[in-house]
Amino acid sequence: MEYFEYIEYYHSSIKKINPVEIETLIKIILNAYKEDRTIFIIGNGGSAANASHFAEDLSKGTIANTLKTKRIKALSLTDNTSFITALANDSGYDSIFVQQLITFAKPDDVLIAISGSGNSPNILKAIEWANENNLVTIGISGFNGGNLKKISKTTLHVPLNDMCTVESIHSFLFHFIIIKLHGLINI
Repeated sequence: MEYFEYIEYYHSSIKKINPVEIETLIKIILNAYKEDRTIFIIGNGGSAANASHFAEDLSKGTIANTLKTKRIKALSLTDNTSFITALANDSGYDSIFVQQLITFAKPDDVLIAISGSGNSPNILKAIEWANENNLVTIGISGFNGGNLKKISKTTLHVPLNDMCTVESIHSFLFHFIIIKLHGLINI
C-alpha cells in the first residue's frame, strides 16, 4: 500500500465509526468528572500504550489552568509495573487488572477497557468484575468487537480487521475526546 492509499484507507475507516458511541463516551467521562469519580483504563500491548496516554491526557490535557484543583481523575492500570509483575507472578496474568480494581475501585467509578480483538482474557475478567461491582464499563475494540463488545455496558467500536490501524484510530479518537472535553470543562 502506498502513502496516499493508506490515507484514504484510514479516512474511510474512521467514517465507519458510530459518532453516537463517541458522544456517549464523552458524556460518561464528563459525568465522572462532575461527580468526582475515578476512571480506570486498561489494555495490553499497543492498547496498553493507548491506555497510558489516554489517562494522562484526561488528567492533564483537559485543563487549561494547571493550578485548577478539580480535574478528571484517570489512572491507567497498565503503568504500575511492579504491581503488574507481582500479580502476574502470584495470581496469573489474567488477574492483573481485576486485582488492581479490587484494591482501588468503588461503585460508580468508570472502567475503560481497550482491546483491539476484544478477546483478551485479562480485559474480559476486569469488565466482568466491574459489571458485578457496579462500575460503569466501556469496551473499546476493533475487528468484530469480540466478547468485550458483548459484555461492556457501553462500547466504542472500530469495525476494522487491521490491528495497527485500529490502535491508531483509537488514539485519534482519544485525542478528539480530549479536545472536546477541554472545551466543555474550561467554559
